[in-house]
Amino acid sequence: MNNNKRNNPSPGAVSQRIAVSRRIFIKGLAAGSLSFLAFGENMEASVGRGRNKEGSEMNDSRFLRRGVVLILEDLTLTDWPERVKNAKLNTIALHDAKSPRRVVDFVRSEAGKTFLAKCAKLDLAVEYELHAMSELLPRRLFDANPGFFRMNDAGERSPDANLCIHSKQALDIAAENAVSLSKVLCPKTGRYFFWGDDGQSWCRCLKCRSFSDSEQALILENHLLRSLKKGNAAVQVAHLAYSTTLTSPKQVMPEPGIFLEFAPIQRRYDVPLNDIANRQHLDALDANLKVFGSKGSQALEYWLDASLFSGWKRPAVKVPFKEEVLRNDLSSYAKRGVRNITTFAAFIDAAYTSAYGDPPLSEYGAALMASE
Repeated sequence: MNNNKRNNPSPGAVSQRIAVSRRIFIKGLAAGSLSFLAFGENMEASVGRGRNKEGSEMNDSRFLRRGVVLILEDLTLTDWPERVKNAKLNTIALHDAKSPRRVVDFVRSEAGKTFLAKCAKLDLAVEYELHAMSELLPRRLFDANPGFFRMNDAGERSPDANLCIHSKQALDIAAENAVSLSKVLCPKTGRYFFWGDDGQSWCRCLKCRSFSDSEQALILENHLLRSLKKGNAAVQVAHLAYSTTLTSPKQVMPEPGIFLEFAPIQRRYDVPLNDIANRQHLDALDANLKVFGSKGSQALEYWLDASLFSGWKRPAVKVPFKEEVLRNDLSSYAKRGVRNITTFAAFIDAAYTSAYGDPPLSEYGAALMASE
């Protein structure tokens, strides 16, 4: 998530709240909507039954999708796919704190093609989790069309973040660009993560101000979903509950195909999610699940995020991993029906392993595989 906004935490201050903010190679949708639908439904149905529709091995884990989120620089650790496979995880998501365009360029490059081919050979899904607004609504449009963009608290239109959800033209441009991105960043899972700008406010114009940031984000997500579904009726779009959108929407409801992605970046990691110190985050999860339901929901966590614990500054500190916290957190998610789990593992790259050795990836994978 964005380096400009994920700043000023005390490096290594694990016991304190950490300040908010964080920050297309398989082409086309030729497989058709039914293949995506069958894949998602089969993942739900096949737990404990041996294999999914694509032939990948399954097991009796509580969690269907088990992953890590990496930034491009982490791939200097060239055996990340093998590490993920050996840890019994099944998904790698790519993220970039600067621009989704860098991820597009990567997957089109020879290095990107090699990475994707390796993941495919290992039966690993590759997804793309991105703060995408600068690609969906290019900032160069501001001078000619300031009404596309948000109004800030001072009453001024600004291209600094997000958009005005009451500009139909802005929504249509964003949806058109999301469709274009989906033809390059095209995960076999059918799940798309087109997040708003990192930790930034939404529109405060007279029409928008009565809608919370969560509700404004959901209006955009519903609009993106409708356009993406024209090419494939089974695609899904994430609603990121994070930072300014952590609270649940009340006036706007998700359309079928929107799923919850819960990312409690401000929580404490020295104690479990159900500790009194994290109570507001668990309450936010419960409130969001009442709106979005648990089906398809995903927790996006930070247990292995060296970038967060380093204050997003290199060199990275060693991840202060607490297995008992992880296992307690997984129990909290499982009892609420959250079946998909991933964690940022940013800054765990070649330099990190040279300094600290192997990260606790196997411990993370083992905890996810444990059934209760």
